[in-house]
Amino acid sequence: MSVLENLKPERVFHYFEEITKIPHGSGNTQGISDYLADFAKEHGLRYIQDESGNVIIFKKAAGGYENAPVVILQGHVDMVCEKLPNSTHDFTKDPLTLFVEGDMIHADGTTLGGDNGIAVAYELAILEDDKLQHPAIEAVFTVDEEIGLLGASALDTTSMKGKYLINLDSEEEGILWAGCAGGMTSISELPVKYQERTGICYDIKVDGLLGGHSGAEIDKIRANATLLMARFLHEFREYGEFGLISLNGGQKDNAIPRQAQASVLVEAEDGERLVSYAEEFTQMLRKEYTGTDEGITVTAVCKGEKSAQVLHPVSQEKVIFFLVNYPNGIQKMCGFIEGLVETSCNVGVTRLTEECLTCSASVRSSAGSAKKALGQKIQYLTEFLGGEYHVEGDYPSWEYRQDSVLRPLMVQVYKEMFKEEPAVQVIHAGLECGLFYEKIPGLDCISIGPDMKDIHTSEETLSISSTARVYEYLLEVLKRLK
Repeated sequence: MSVLENLKPERVFHYFEEITKIPHGSGNTQGISDYLADFAKEHGLRYIQDESGNVIIFKKAAGGYENAPVVILQGHVDMVCEKLPNSTHDFTKDPLTLFVEGDMIHADGTTLGGDNGIAVAYELAILEDDKLQHPAIEAVFTVDEEIGLLGASALDTTSMKGKYLINLDSEEEGILWAGCAGGMTSISELPVKYQERTGICYDIKVDGLLGGHSGAEIDKIRANATLLMARFLHEFREYGEFGLISLNGGQKDNAIPRQAQASVLVEAEDGERLVSYAEEFTQMLRKEYTGTDEGITVTAVCKGEKSAQVLHPVSQEKVIFFLVNYPNGIQKMCGFIEGLVETSCNVGVTRLTEECLTCSASVRSSAGSAKKALGQKIQYLTEFLGGEYHVEGDYPSWEYRQDSVLRPLMVQVYKEMFKEEPAVQVIHAGLECGLFYEKIPGLDCISIGPDMKDIHTSEETLSISSTARVYEYLLEVLKRLK
């Protein structure tokens, strides 16, 4: 029996559950791309499936809408793959395990993929329903949004005729997003050298952080586990010396790291100081992050005497200096929209290998010049320490459009349906609207979505009632675009 079988709207939740059975983490989207192509064939709809795996499905206008402007409905098919430390889930082959608790849909121990599986479900439900009233629709499904909007960047839009775009990649009902930050992934590689050393091995762990979306939740002032680890190692040097064996933190560039691990060798007399300082450091951090991230725990566990390769002192100094001084979190607030983060950076994935320390970060800004300047700052830090720097997944911001036709119509429909004014805002997270806005001159865009919480974490939830309301709202907007 289907877990979501009795939920309404039935076809939306049917398709949402269907796609949770198909592995579709970023970089592993061929299966869901083929599923969408098969859907189009089954329903007799024209479609394009490109080399990247992006899919566009075309649906003709309903009777009476033949002369209405074409509408683009758009979402991405990939999901962020995060799970609890004790989870055995394999995102490359296992279906997600769903369960319902009150008004919320969860996945057992993993991300749910509501971001952005609900967009896929909305679009498929609309494409299959021949009773709906709407203009011609171009349903666009892009791949690899979560790792730099790569699918949208590669998409050829020359076959598209849409004048309005409704992006379905937002996570809060009642907000119409009308602009977003641009972004890029900054990648630094610092070469390192090792030397043999014997001592007492300790495994250090930073855990218990809330994490979250590196754009939409950067303003919640949550801690970054990797940078706390670097700070711990830096500050412990007042109490004892150590040799760094390993250091790892974070899983995704667009998720604030919740955990970081390191292994060190110390002299016997410094071991107890390390354990004691971990306890002291924990209490200090919990006080610092009261109200935003007070579950932080730092532990140091003795693993006994061993010989191991540790970083050469010069390499160790460079690694710790680099991480302690890396620009992270909010860099600047917007000067003309209250409460909007203009520029930020999130140190996402950090790995210490035999050859180098690799660190990738999500850089975001609604000001192109500020994004460039922050990238150059990171580049300067990297190259000053003898490292190499490059950028991936650079995408533009989506500027607020003063003369929008779509926005006031959607505001009016919302007011009539729900008897309240929707919020019209600009978001700090990256949305694919910026790329479509750049590729299709004159495009009029809005982004909406149902309530989701804790996206990009294993606590992610999707509201059932909100999903239903936003779907009905979307159908009414399409009906009005005549």
